[in-house]
Amino acid sequence: MSTTTHPSKDKLVDDLKLLISDAEELLKLTADQQGGKLDDLRARINSRVAVAKDRLADAEAAIVDSGKKAVRATDDYVHENPWQSVGVAAGVAFLLGLLVSRR
Repeated sequence: MSTTTHPSKDKLVDDLKLLISDAEELLKLTADQQGGKLDDLRARINSRVAVAKDRLADAEAAIVDSGKKAVRATDDYVHENPWQSVGVAAGVAFLLGLLVSRR
Protein backbone atom coordinates (compact mmCIF):
# COMPACT_ATOMS: atom_id res chain seq x y z
CA MET A 1 0.00 0.00 0.00
CA SER A 2 1.44 3.32 -0.98
CA THR A 3 0.87 6.46 1.03
CA THR A 4 -0.37 8.27 -2.07
CA THR A 5 -3.24 5.85 -2.53
CA HIS A 6 -4.08 5.17 1.12
CA PRO A 7 -3.33 7.91 3.63
CA SER A 8 -1.53 7.08 6.82
CA LYS A 9 -3.43 7.22 10.10
CA ASP A 10 -1.13 9.95 11.39
CA LYS A 11 -1.77 12.19 8.36
CA LEU A 12 -5.51 11.64 8.69
CA VAL A 13 -5.42 12.54 12.39
CA ASP A 14 -3.34 15.64 11.61
CA ASP A 15 -5.87 16.74 8.98
CA LEU A 16 -8.74 16.26 11.42
CA LYS A 17 -6.87 18.27 14.07
CA LEU A 18 -6.41 21.11 11.58
CA LEU A 19 -10.10 20.95 10.76
CA ILE A 20 -11.05 21.17 14.43
CA SER A 21 -8.63 24.03 14.98
CA ASP A 22 -10.10 25.98 12.08
CA ALA A 23 -13.64 25.26 13.25
CA GLU A 24 -12.81 26.64 16.69
CA GLU A 25 -11.28 29.72 15.11
CA LEU A 26 -14.39 30.13 12.96
CA LEU A 27 -16.59 30.01 16.03
CA LYS A 28 -14.53 32.72 17.72
CA LEU A 29 -14.60 34.94 14.64
CA THR A 30 -18.30 34.42 14.03
CA ALA A 31 -19.18 35.65 17.49
CA ASP A 32 -17.97 39.19 16.91
CA GLN A 33 -16.83 39.67 13.28
CA GLN A 34 -18.16 39.56 9.76
CA GLY A 35 -16.40 40.07 6.46
CA GLY A 36 -13.21 39.05 4.68
CA LYS A 37 -11.48 37.08 7.43
CA LEU A 38 -14.60 35.05 8.03
CA ASP A 39 -15.05 34.28 4.34
CA ASP A 40 -11.38 33.22 4.01
CA LEU A 41 -11.68 30.96 7.04
CA ARG A 42 -14.87 29.38 5.75
CA ALA A 43 -13.14 28.66 2.42
CA ARG A 44 -10.20 27.01 4.24
CA ILE A 45 -12.57 24.90 6.31
CA ASN A 46 -14.54 23.80 3.26
CA SER A 47 -11.30 22.84 1.52
CA ARG A 48 -10.03 20.86 4.50
CA VAL A 49 -13.38 19.11 4.99
CA ALA A 50 -13.28 17.98 1.36
CA VAL A 51 -9.72 16.67 1.77
CA ALA A 52 -10.62 14.90 5.03
CA LYS A 53 -13.65 13.27 3.41
CA ASP A 54 -11.53 12.04 0.50
CA ARG A 55 -8.91 10.61 2.83
CA LEU A 56 -11.53 8.94 5.00
CA ALA A 57 -13.06 7.39 1.86
CA ASP A 58 -9.60 6.13 0.83
CA ALA A 59 -9.03 4.69 4.32
CA GLU A 60 -12.42 2.98 4.21
CA ALA A 61 -11.62 1.48 0.81
CA ALA A 62 -8.29 0.20 2.14
CA ILE A 63 -9.98 -1.42 5.13
CA VAL A 64 -12.62 -3.06 2.95
CA ASP A 65 -9.91 -4.29 0.57
CA SER A 66 -7.83 -5.81 3.38
CA GLY A 67 -10.98 -7.41 4.84
CA LYS A 68 -11.79 -8.99 1.48
CA LYS A 69 -8.22 -10.31 1.23
CA ALA A 70 -8.52 -11.88 4.68
CA VAL A 71 -11.84 -13.50 3.77
CA ARG A 72 -10.35 -14.83 0.52
CA ALA A 73 -7.31 -16.24 2.36
CA THR A 74 -9.55 -17.91 4.95
CA ASP A 75 -11.79 -19.36 2.25
CA ASP A 76 -8.78 -20.71 0.36
CA TYR A 77 -7.39 -22.29 3.53
CA VAL A 78 -10.69 -23.95 4.37
CA HIS A 79 -11.00 -25.37 0.86
CA GLU A 80 -7.41 -26.64 0.91
CA ASN A 81 -7.63 -28.07 4.47
CA PRO A 82 -11.26 -29.01 5.14
CA TRP A 83 -10.60 -31.56 7.92
CA GLN A 84 -8.26 -29.28 9.81
CA SER A 85 -10.87 -26.55 9.57
CA VAL A 86 -13.55 -28.85 10.92
CA GLY A 87 -11.23 -29.82 13.78
CA VAL A 88 -10.54 -26.20 14.67
CA ALA A 89 -14.24 -25.34 14.54
CA ALA A 90 -15.06 -28.33 16.77
CA GLY A 91 -12.37 -27.31 19.26
CA VAL A 92 -13.65 -23.74 19.42
CA ALA A 93 -17.23 -24.98 19.84
CA PHE A 94 -16.11 -27.30 22.65
CA LEU A 95 -14.32 -24.47 24.47
CA LEU A 96 -17.31 -22.16 24.09
CA GLY A 97 -19.56 -24.92 25.43
CA LEU A 98 -17.33 -25.28 28.49
CA LEU A 99 -17.39 -21.54 29.12
CA VAL A 100 -21.17 -21.33 28.78
CA SER A 101 -21.79 -24.34 31.02
CA ARG A 102 -19.72 -22.80 33.84
CA ARG A 103 -22.08 -19.84 34.18
